[in-house]
Amino acid sequence: MDATVADAVARAHSRQWGFVLAATVRVARDLDLAEECVQEAYAQALRQWPQEGVPKRPEAWLTTVARRRAVDALRRLDTLRGKLPLLAGDDTAPPADQDLVDRDIPDDRLRLIFTCCHPSLDADTRVGLTLRLVCGLSTAEVGRALLVSEPTMAARITRGKKKIKTAGIPYREPSPEELPARLDAVLDVVHLVFSTGHTAPSGERLQRRDLIERALHLARVLHQLLPAQSGAAGLLALVLLTDARRRARTRPDGSLALLSEQDRTLWNAEEIQEGLRLAASALRHRPPTRYALMAATAAVHARAPSWEATDWPRIVDLYDDLLRIWPSPVVALNRAIAVGQAYGPEAGLRCLAQLSAEPKLTDYQYFAAARADFLRRLHRFDEARAAYREALARTTNAVEREFLRSRIDELGALP
Repeated sequence: MDATVADAVARAHSRQWGFVLAATVRVARDLDLAEECVQEAYAQALRQWPQEGVPKRPEAWLTTVARRRAVDALRRLDTLRGKLPLLAGDDTAPPADQDLVDRDIPDDRLRLIFTCCHPSLDADTRVGLTLRLVCGLSTAEVGRALLVSEPTMAARITRGKKKIKTAGIPYREPSPEELPARLDAVLDVVHLVFSTGHTAPSGERLQRRDLIERALHLARVLHQLLPAQSGAAGLLALVLLTDARRRARTRPDGSLALLSEQDRTLWNAEEIQEGLRLAASALRHRPPTRYALMAATAAVHARAPSWEATDWPRIVDLYDDLLRIWPSPVVALNRAIAVGQAYGPEAGLRCLAQLSAEPKLTDYQYFAAARADFLRRLHRFDEARAAYREALARTTNAVEREFLRSRIDELGALP
């Protein structure tokens, strides 16, 4: 295999899978058929590009091939005649409304996200289905992002695809009246795409820039489409303020630098300023949305001149507000960590103990890692070592694994 071609196909897969699939779904009108056609297009690229060279626009080449295969498949099934009227509908202009004035949703991936977030699907299925189909995450990666096992996630995705097919859910952007009911799920999807890229669930690198850039693009599009929505502004602010730290998250040797250890001069000042403006705008909405509150927490970190000078009591208050409107186990864990920073590791451990029976945190590596850190700070080294080993056993990202090993080694040298 030509290395240049292999690299081009791999890059097109990681960056353009969702784009190609979303464009193909518009023709195939069937998720399984569209996935099959896209997979065949990538396989054809591996055969054809070594002879013809990598095209200038790989995503356009792949989309054309995949869509042609979809049309051929439909023709073979003798259903194309029946679907042609539906295809014609794609070119019609959408109705205008207060937010979508004379504008279509300018991204096929976003169109597919809104489709996958149909209210007839349950919330977990909407998110999982979209992460798998639009963002190209493997079923195992989606499961880790949603804190469920791979078989459970696979079953949800299968049920979701079947529901879309049997219920005849159309692949189109929602009407203005339908948008509010789907927006929260769409925001969750974009946030999960960002989170999965910010700290990759597995692999050798800490971050996946392709997912981060995809999430940032989608968050910007959502905010442009719905500028009056506090959730959209809050999400974009959160993404910007969090991603602003990217250059400081690893040291020159590639090892992990915790937030407490980061060189804040490496943070992206431009992203921080834009994020702070958006966060302030989102917080003016009453009551604040959860993404406005999450952005406000990120803004506290962004404003702090150092880890020690961080306003931790303010962060605890923001997590309290967030838990009232979004009682998530992960939010409760983050609050416990903030409590440990604000009021000492004993207080943090007490909060973690209250969460120890939470099923979604039982196998969550960051729960064990947080407990290990508090125990280490209390000089309970044997218990800390055991907790770090527990976290290590549940972590599949190489950079995070190396960090946990280094902590275990440091504790091993202590009496």
